Amino acid sequence: MNKRILIIDDDEDILDILKTIFRDEGFDVIISNTGQAASQIHIIHPDIILLDVRINGSPKRGDEICSEIKTQYPNQKYPVVLVSAETNLAVIANDCGADFYIRKPFDIYDILLEVKKRLT
Repeated sequence: MNKRILIIDDDEDILDILKTIFRDEGFDVIISNTGQAASQIHIIHPDIILLDVRINGSPKRGDEICSEIKTQYPNQKYPVVLVSAETNLAVIANDCGADFYIRKPFDIYDILLEVKKRLT
């Protein structure tokens, strides 16, 4: 069974690029340009979540969504990766309980390598 990745980002270009890269590597990819998909975690059952901090049009920031995921599913292994250009990303990731973070702009091969590391 392929590993499932949930990617939440308001940038359609980033969603398209990441979807293509991860699908080409054999992952099952679910994308969302709003934070609404986070309320479906129990249905989606992702193996990892890539989450932007600022999601235009979403009532919640990515770090708030991350905190909620970690609180609502304490016994589930849903690794959350913040992917953002925020200057204080390390602090934000630590405060919300993210498993790690990747700064934008990112190198496609680096993000692929980091995700694969977390899923093996």
